[in-house]
Amino acid sequence: MSEQMRAYRSALYIPGSKERALEKAKGLAADAILFDLEDAVTPDEKANARALLARVISEGGFGSRAKIVRVNGFDTAWGRDDVAAMRDVPIDGVLLPKVNSRADIEALAEAIPDVPLWAMMETPLGMLNAAEIASHPRMAGFVMGTNDLVKELGSRTPADRGPLMTSLQLCLLAARAYGLVCIDGVYNKYLDEDGLRFECEQGRDMGFDGKSLIHPAQLDIANAAFAPSEAEIDLARRQIAAFQEAEAAGQGVAVVDGKIVENLHVATARSILAKAEAIAALQG
Repeated sequence: MSEQMRAYRSALYIPGSKERALEKAKGLAADAILFDLEDAVTPDEKANARALLARVISEGGFGSRAKIVRVNGFDTAWGRDDVAAMRDVPIDGVLLPKVNSRADIEALAEAIPDVPLWAMMETPLGMLNAAEIASHPRMAGFVMGTNDLVKELGSRTPADRGPLMTSLQLCLLAARAYGLVCIDGVYNKYLDEDGLRFECEQGRDMGFDGKSLIHPAQLDIANAAFAPSEAEIDLARRQIAAFQEAEAAGQGVAVVDGKIVENLHVATARSILAKAEAIAALQG
């Protein structure tokens, strides 16, 4: 499944050291699994987690979910061994933490061929270099690391995420400029459904493809927030049909529900329908 045709409404972190959690993930309604060898694994478990994760993923059973492995950084004792262990494993991406520049991605590209590359965007330098990072030809997506970013900025975290808006939008701009997936950061209060729903809807309205999650209890809210609604799907179909009818009559625009429909609206409508189809394929 191509990156363009995948749904990324929900990207769930799963510790690479927990075999039971890895097996459970095969039945969860997550569009993507972020298998974590970094923050979720203690130093003395790094080697065991690496071997366990390679075995479990190779055994299969994750269906069409995107399988992305977050390795340790290359400035640690574990990063290059993590990447080496994934070379022959059927994964959909390697996620490098704390990416500061395109040079970090180039080092990752040299370490593992033929695998899509992902960047954790979580440092001030990464924000300032988002466009050059996104420009690497093997880049597939960004995952926002908002917890680390808050720490690095020394900012507070009001519900509207005002202090993070510049950073979030810089990464979104870079991702869209180079055709990458862009996944919003985690919401830490995993039992706070109202807070999670607000942040998911905010991220969706900004343009994020989905939300990274820390607990399976968050899946339903994220999946609902980032999926096209029935009303959006219906409107998209009607816009496409009306525009095609207008074109057949020699007109360059159509009108639907009292609003002008042009080429750009039709492109958005087709994107909405493609996402709905990708979601339906996952559910099927």
